[in-house]
Amino acid sequence: MALERTLTILKPDCVRKELIGEVTQKIQEAGFKILAMKMTRLTADTAGGFYAVHKERPFYGELCEFMSSGACVPMILEKENAVADFRTLIGATNPEEAEKGTIREQFADSLGENIIHGSDSVENGKIEAAYFFSEYEVVANNS
Repeated sequence: MALERTLTILKPDCVRKELIGEVTQKIQEAGFKILAMKMTRLTADTAGGFYAVHKERPFYGELCEFMSSGACVPMILEKENAVADFRTLIGATNPEEAEKGTIREQFADSLGENIIHGSDSVENGKIEAAYFFSEYEVVANNS
């Protein structure tokens, strides 16, 4: 099986609750290598650009407002089967439906404030990663 990359974002609620270290530790303990990581703050426009795929959905405005409400921490992760394994690690979008022990089950408060983003495919992971990181910011071999 080949290595895959995926993008995650520790969302503003994660940062506000001071859970960056704890969530990052869970990610690393699950075997993911962090190839890029930074703290940033999205504007309403940059959040809108990132979530443009959801523009026609009823939650789009709230999502952009939430994602621009404070700092967030995007990361590029690498591991075999990264996308599927990461989505299993974080759990269902609604923390009430998330499996026990997942990141969202443990730390998220609601469907809207669900602590963390994970790419839904390898292709989207590449697109999303490029939204936050240039090629020179990605450490190809950090061992």
